[in-house]
Amino acid sequence: MKKLHKLVLSSFIGPFILTFFIAQFVLLMQFLWKYLDDLIGKGLDGYVIAELLFYTSANLVPLALPLAILVSSIMTFGNLAEHFEITAAKAAGISLQKLMTPLFLTAILISGTAFVFSNNVLPYTNLRMGSLLYDIRQQKPSLAIREGIFYGGIDGYSIKVGKKDRDGKTIHNVMIYDHSLGRGNRKVVVAESGKMDATPDQKFLKVNLINGSSYEEQNKNRNGVDVHPLIRTNFKEYKISFDLSQFKLSRTNEDLFKSGQQMMNLSQLGSSIDSFQLRYVERQKESIGTLIPYFSFLRDSLRYAKGIDKAAPIDYISKFPNPGDRMLYENAMEQARTLVSYLTSNSEDLESRRFQIAKYKVEWHRKLSLSIACLILFLIGAPLGAIIRKGGMGMPLVVSIAFFLVYHVTSITGEKFAKEGIISVFNGMWLSAMVLFPVGIFLIYKATHDSVIFDTEVYKQFFKRIFKVKKKA
Repeated sequence: MKKLHKLVLSSFIGPFILTFFIAQFVLLMQFLWKYLDDLIGKGLDGYVIAELLFYTSANLVPLALPLAILVSSIMTFGNLAEHFEITAAKAAGISLQKLMTPLFLTAILISGTAFVFSNNVLPYTNLRMGSLLYDIRQQKPSLAIREGIFYGGIDGYSIKVGKKDRDGKTIHNVMIYDHSLGRGNRKVVVAESGKMDATPDQKFLKVNLINGSSYEEQNKNRNGVDVHPLIRTNFKEYKISFDLSQFKLSRTNEDLFKSGQQMMNLSQLGSSIDSFQLRYVERQKESIGTLIPYFSFLRDSLRYAKGIDKAAPIDYISKFPNPGDRMLYENAMEQARTLVSYLTSNSEDLESRRFQIAKYKVEWHRKLSLSIACLILFLIGAPLGAIIRKGGMGMPLVVSIAFFLVYHVTSITGEKFAKEGIISVFNGMWLSAMVLFPVGIFLIYKATHDSVIFDTEVYKQFFKRIFKVKKKA
């Protein structure tokens, strides 16, 4: 029995590791494709990209891990069934449940590890990834001065280069507009040629212009009259330094991102939810207390409007010949409009607070649902592999992707419904488990009784019998 368990475990571990890293790679490529425009052309160092990919990989574990368990369990039992090892085990009196026992315990271990990872490691990696991605998206594109096009990436300057030599440093027909003082384009420098090169520390761009002129328009006041003399200066050599510190990646303080729900563990989420709910209740009580004076005033004043014909044109002043009554009615109508505006604003504020509470509750349940999803998908994958009796990456991969899509779609749908308040957060976050767990129990039952639901020959024979009956008829 121990040798059989070792065989099952050894057959599972290899495909599990392989499919996990394949899923990670595919999801990571999807991430790069999504944020490609934010990463290209910003001169980011290699270690910055590597750091972002590392933290992103950790963030993708909740998606890759259930898929890896599902695929590997289908492949393991599919290989065993294809080589009639499950049949031999059943002939020896070993049931499918006993064969699944070592992998079930392994799945429990993986689920526990996934919970520890989700509760302790994932908040930290989400914080690092979120702050780094924010800084990268705010980063200005790297210095790229192209021929014949004005470049305005350097603050306070607009540069145009007519031609660049192959060395990338020698430039010709240079025009530089200097508006660093914030007074418009009052200074222009043109030159026949020049050279540009960054300092070794990459903090400044040194530009040495050759044979050119500088034009500067000044603003002076002479005897109460504004004059704008133009000063022209010819030069053989002119040096300009541009500050490149704006092109360096500046890191934002990570403490600014710690209040996000994805950057918290269970205990922190629980404290935040309690705090938000307390404020929500206080806001409701405050709203009710504010509404009482409005209702008291309206109750005493709107009774004068009982005689108005609502179907008639709005000419309520003629209905109240008494000036005091007219004033009271007008005040009541103004108070009613104010009340409607206040109720609308208050409703939006309460809805925003409810949505915030829902987001934190969703994240709280997500940390638990990840672990349970690993177990449920194993309960689906193991009997499914025994039923389809196919190993490798062909049929098992197709079937596993179909079930994983069901899991993913139901998870996203439940989460969206929970955030919008259509269903409770508990029902929304555990919707996928409620749908797939009965499926897993059904598949275990069918696999135990040698089901033929995935046997194509059975369906061929079924349709052949149908067509034969039709021909006889």
